[in-house]
Parts: sequence; structure tokens; C-alpha cells
Amino acid sequence: MAERKLKAPEELTWRDLEVGGVITDAGNACLRRTGDWRAEKPVIDKEKCSKCGLCWLYCPDGAIRALEDGYYEPDLFYCKGCGICAKVCPREAIAMREEEEA
Repeated sequence: MAERKLKAPEELTWRDLEVGGVITDAGNACLRRTGDWRAEKPVIDKEKCSKCGLCWLYCPDGAIRALEDGYYEPDLFYCKGCGICAKVCPREAIAMREEEEA
């Protein structure tokens, strides 16, 4: 068996990764229910919402969707509960609430 030379972290590339991670077909993220990882979920108060769209713009997962009436809502199938939407909301219309137990 050949001896492997260890590399410093800054020298590593994706080709150096060990086999065994979850690697599947490209473009299948829509099949993963990433919202199940969440401990808190965003709740939007439409009375306070100005429909500015900053929550949609800053969501790192694209888990905020625009509704036909101009309001926004979290897509809880994908929302991981990071709270960025609540932090960027200028009217404090989004509150993070603890996820209920199933």
C-alpha cells in the first residue's frame, strides 16, 4: 500500500477529499427537505410588513417566496431558520419562533 503524503489545509483541493460523502446528481437540492434541520422558524407579521423584499433578497437559501399580493412568506420546506431575514427586516415584521415538536 502506498504511503499518503499529508497536505496542509491551504494546499487541499476538492480532489483531495476522501470518498464517502453524499455526492449525488447535480441540481437535486430541490429534493432535500433542508427545513427539517431548523430549530426556529420565521413568522411574518403582515401588519408590519412593507413588502420591501429585503428578506427575500438576503435569504441565503432562497427560502423566501414572493406572493401575488406583494407579501413574502418563508418556504418552510427549505428554510433552515438562520434568522437573517428577521435581522434585515427594517420594520421588525419577522420574528423567529421556536419550532414546535412533531
